[in-house]
Amino acid sequence: MSDVELETMDLRTGSAFALQRGAATPNQVLAIVCVGICLANLDLFIVNVGLPNIARDFRGASLEDLSWVLNGYAIAYAALLVFFGRLVERYRRNASFLLGVALFTAASAACAAAFNVETLVAFRVVQAAGAALMTPTSLGLLLASFAPDRRAGAVRTWTAIGGLAAALGPLAGGVLVTISWRWIFIVNVPIGLVAILIGWWKLPEVPGHDVPRPNSWAALLVTLGIGALSFGIVKASDWGWASAGVIGSFAVALVTLVAFVRHCVGSKNPFVDPALFKVRAFTGASLVMAPYSAGFGAMLLSVALWEQTAWGWSALKTGLAIAPGPLCVPITSLLFAGRLIARFGAASVVTSGVILFAGGLIVWASMIGVEPDMPTIVGGLVLVGIGVGLTFPTLMGVSAGSLPPNLFATGSGVVNMIRQAALAIGVALFVAIIGTPATVSERVAAFHRGWWIMAGVALLGLVPNYFYIRRRR
Repeated sequence: MSDVELETMDLRTGSAFALQRGAATPNQVLAIVCVGICLANLDLFIVNVGLPNIARDFRGASLEDLSWVLNGYAIAYAALLVFFGRLVERYRRNASFLLGVALFTAASAACAAAFNVETLVAFRVVQAAGAALMTPTSLGLLLASFAPDRRAGAVRTWTAIGGLAAALGPLAGGVLVTISWRWIFIVNVPIGLVAILIGWWKLPEVPGHDVPRPNSWAALLVTLGIGALSFGIVKASDWGWASAGVIGSFAVALVTLVAFVRHCVGSKNPFVDPALFKVRAFTGASLVMAPYSAGFGAMLLSVALWEQTAWGWSALKTGLAIAPGPLCVPITSLLFAGRLIARFGAASVVTSGVILFAGGLIVWASMIGVEPDMPTIVGGLVLVGIGVGLTFPTLMGVSAGSLPPNLFATGSGVVNMIRQAALAIGVALFVAIIGTPATVSERVAAFHRGWWIMAGVALLGLVPNYFYIRRRR
């Protein structure tokens, strides 16, 4: 019997085959792979709180320069998720997962030793490569370890824990920056080493199978396209929207992304299979995920920047003020989202989540002023946290649950690619919107404008939610 037949049999019958090598139970496998996804998601946002400290250490670094510490990671993560997701199908999933953890851990140590913004961005891209290798392989290990009737719950837990890690990034960053901003990277090293040791000892061996190699040229096209689009948006406030540099960046983005789409439509081995978007619910989840994630990326950057640059709060106080929002995410997701979906349907839960998320931004845009105002910050973050807890796991569940098993891993990679690309674009948009205000009143007006616009962007997700997800029983 071939490896393909064995893995297919395992997807249908459960976890017996997958567990013949490792001693871990399915729940232990879940715990191990959650360490990897926590590292990847935590590090996506932990840097937000540390940006002012990094700017002080690297004198002369502007907000536009520093935004690439975030966007370089998000763009590389987005482009490599599907590429690695397809590539690692040829190899043992447990070995690929451990390689991703090792690469992420080594890059974290290098980030801690960075001596300027350029080297920090370069090492962040390597970090993103490790994260992109961990994510699809962790899903593959979950699929092989859990019986079919338990997979949905395992994926929901995996998603919720990853979302919690991402949301807790600012709090963890605030605590670590009190020592040094370099500790936001150093902390990954011991965690990664422990995960490697336990994973090597416990993880089951899940073999790969013979599938076509993903197209490297297509991966380069989508990376250049998203990068050029983000660069043009970030530089628009400095160079002007009609400047040659910005227009040139948008032209490069248009050409490369059109070429990428043409490849996907016309290739016998497409980087993203167009068949995925013939599934109505998957298309709806993807279309909702894009504007929601753009708003989410802008939200996390904006709240950390505002509290430290406008109100002069320390990184620790900033992290503590942000904490109530992230704490609402797992409570909402694990305790309420599943029950609400069962009673009212996924579309209604997504609608409520998006409205609550946008409501948090609107609270800030309407009420935040020059004087420090902890209740307004916390009130907005509670709305945002509940909204995230309702929206993100539900969208991941809708996208995964609508696909056949042979497309699940690829589909999850595509949704996450869309999410990370939208995060980068959201950060770029917010940086462009606020610009470089010279006075306090200008700063207040700029941030208010940014929050209103990003709330509107997030609410755009209600349109595909109505037309694509609402009608799915």
